[in-house]
Amino acid sequence: MKTIAIIPARGKSKRLPNKNTKLLGGVPLLIHSINYAKQHNFIDAIYVSTNDENIRKIALNCGVQVIDRPEGLSGDLEPTVSALKHVLESIDCDVENVVLLQPTNPLRPKDLLKDAFQTFVEKDFDSLFTVTRSYEKLGKIENSCFKSFNYAIGQRSQDLEPLYYENGLLYITKAKHILKNVIITEKAYPFEVDHVFAKVDIDTQEDFDYAEFLFHKSRTSSSGL
Repeated sequence: MKTIAIIPARGKSKRLPNKNTKLLGGVPLLIHSINYAKQHNFIDAIYVSTNDENIRKIALNCGVQVIDRPEGLSGDLEPTVSALKHVLESIDCDVENVVLLQPTNPLRPKDLLKDAFQTFVEKDFDSLFTVTRSYEKLGKIENSCFKSFNYAIGQRSQDLEPLYYENGLLYITKAKHILKNVIITEKAYPFEVDHVFAKVDIDTQEDFDYAEFLFHKSRTSSSGL
């Protein structure tokens, strides 16, 4: 086996209870990432890592494999890489590449993974992650004074020095690095995404409401957003 997708979906989220099974467009959040992975024939298997029985049942009903995650790897402060590493250590097959799809990023451009994976393979990167340019004017407050970080006061946003944020839409990493507790390697390739879906990362009810708005808009828009 060469390339697998892993979807880490633990239970007992605090800010948005039952987040990963909450219905988005009538479908549990988790399933959006499962269905997205299924659309790509270069993914040889899909694994859901969870500590939750309801999530486990949903994943199995979708025909994907489930790895029961120990509670010790399911805490709020536990890094995602520990769940990925646990999956690799739990399956009995050779894996070269891991595609990480987080259920909290349920909306993705149709061709994003295909294009990103093609770049990853052709350029032989150790890892790849998606980024989006920010046009925010950022600064910090010190001693009740605002100090701009990336712009001069009065500067137009379109003239800002290009800065990017990690949007979480997807990650691709060679399995050997995940086994060393690394998802984004030192020379990871930042794959730029200019799409409204890059602004969706669900942690709160407000995030979910925004995702729901975009989901329904994408279904009614002729451009598909």
